[in-house]
Amino acid sequence: MSLEEAEKKGWDELDIILVTGDAYVDHSGFGTAIIGRVLEHAGFRVGVIAQPDWTSKDAFEILGKPRLFFSVSAGNADSLVNNYTPLLYKRESDMYSPGGEPGLRPDRAVIAYSNRLRQAYPDVPIVAGGIEASLRRFAEFDYLSNDVRQSVLADAPVDLIVYGMGELQIKEIADRMNAGEKISEIRDIPGTVWKMPVREWKNIRAGRESEYIKSLESESFKSGESFKSDESFKSGESINSCDSYIELPDFTEVSESKEQYARAFKTIYENQNPISGKKLVQPHPKTVIVQNPPMRELTEKEMDDVYELPYLRLEHPSYSEGVPGLDVVRNSITSHRGCFGGCSFCAITQHQGRAISNRSEESIIREAESIIESPDFNGIINGIGGPSANMYGMTCPTWEKKGACTHKNCLVPTVCPSLNSSHERLLKLLETLRNMPDVRKVLTGYGVRFDLALQEDGYLETLCKYHVGGQLKVAPEHFCDNVTAAMRKPNRETFEKFEKKFKDVNKDLGLKQFLVTFQISGHPGCTMENAVEMAEYIRDNNRYTEQVQDFTPTPMTISTCMFHTGLDPFTMEKIYVPVTRTEKKMQRVLLQFRNPDNREMIQQALESAGRTDLIGNRENCLIPDHDRRHRF
Repeated sequence: MSLEEAEKKGWDELDIILVTGDAYVDHSGFGTAIIGRVLEHAGFRVGVIAQPDWTSKDAFEILGKPRLFFSVSAGNADSLVNNYTPLLYKRESDMYSPGGEPGLRPDRAVIAYSNRLRQAYPDVPIVAGGIEASLRRFAEFDYLSNDVRQSVLADAPVDLIVYGMGELQIKEIADRMNAGEKISEIRDIPGTVWKMPVREWKNIRAGRESEYIKSLESESFKSGESFKSDESFKSGESINSCDSYIELPDFTEVSESKEQYARAFKTIYENQNPISGKKLVQPHPKTVIVQNPPMRELTEKEMDDVYELPYLRLEHPSYSEGVPGLDVVRNSITSHRGCFGGCSFCAITQHQGRAISNRSEESIIREAESIIESPDFNGIINGIGGPSANMYGMTCPTWEKKGACTHKNCLVPTVCPSLNSSHERLLKLLETLRNMPDVRKVLTGYGVRFDLALQEDGYLETLCKYHVGGQLKVAPEHFCDNVTAAMRKPNRETFEKFEKKFKDVNKDLGLKQFLVTFQISGHPGCTMENAVEMAEYIRDNNRYTEQVQDFTPTPMTISTCMFHTGLDPFTMEKIYVPVTRTEKKMQRVLLQFRNPDNREMIQQALESAGRTDLIGNRENCLIPDHDRRHRF
């Protein structure tokens, strides 16, 4: 992070400089640390500029000019998600900053950082990566501006975007540039997005249209039929199958037409498969965005290699205060990547993919041993997992040859029979870890996919007996079936089966443990009537919790597409969307009806829904009668 540190390593210049919106933490739970260590392991000299002052170019010049390129990331979270609450209030803390201090990263950090870098070093290539660049790679609805914005590649002076997890892409980019290739020539790496001049695209499109029309005319002549115009040349497949592409509706179309936005989203979603995905092209007013198909998943050995690089598991020593985000993951272990859950509000499908990439048991055990040896280890490994806690080792026979299915969900409405949902490999791993010397507990406090847990009796029994510390956090998100269907989550009946089984297992074990449920309010598909029904269910089933998250439209999710368009992008059917801030607040407070601070708005919500029968002093009422409360 300084030239003095570089000199101590004997480096007279840096090859690559990573600019990040997070504090620099050398832990595999932080993307900048992974990319930095991967590049360093490949022989490159890497520097990090963490949370620079974006108001001038000075902070971007502290490490000098890199020999190859700058790499820019907003950090572990999209900067707008990091900076704003669901109701667009400024957040009061930032878990990825020293001492949790807010305001150390700009809104739309990739754009802000890239602009300053281009000002400081006009001739140095810029590669953008991380979650923000990855999920804003196409024209995308932006919640803060309440509008469709251009691809970040069109808005920022960036040469190339790495989307997805990025290790394979960034290393190939570095190797090829190190060999003398110009970044403008790098157009073929999977998992990257590049931009093409508008004129070049027009020439390509015109040439292919002409060739396609000639082929149709020839076929029409042979069959004796008259020529009919056909728009299918836009797919590009009939011209050259080895260089096939799909042309998305352009920026003007998706920004002006919600139907076109939904259609573009569906096409993007269905091409996030490394095996079957096609090249996607989206013209913008001043450039053309081209996405290559996704990069393949890492092999087991590659996963092992990435997570066994020499991370120090510490904040950079220049910080006087700790980084709260490190405390969450310091003694946890990543076992796998990817998630086949496919929840509508989650972007993992678009970033990590649906197929599971696993580490070997041996690699995970070696990491556990290094945690145990650390001086501050308290005997507790506080998490083993990935996007979920219980998909480790699970496979599907289609993944290797075809990739994950694009036409159906693996778990909803029911678990696909083709999926190998056995927890056997995970159970063996957990047994090994909990029996290691000096380990008092291996916790699985969150991230359990409860519909999968129902598939195997032994998993839930082992979980409750050894790996729950009194509370298990699960995420049914909602208890109205029409809303969970829109969320692509298991229905109420499935949750109730899990809840009963959890209680029965703990009773048999003689343990008193509890489920803590996470819920989402204001999700597309949820009406005020649904919100009231949800509140009544919570009241009747003792499921009250403060763990309620107001739905936030985050980039590149199905739910955000629904929120913006009012359409299900896969059926093009209309869906109800609570859009106004007032209704979103009302839906949220209904789920937190015990909080006296919410009383006035709850009354407003119940009156709006025509459910004033739930205001009063009877046992089933959500809030007391206002007049009687004041009399007492």
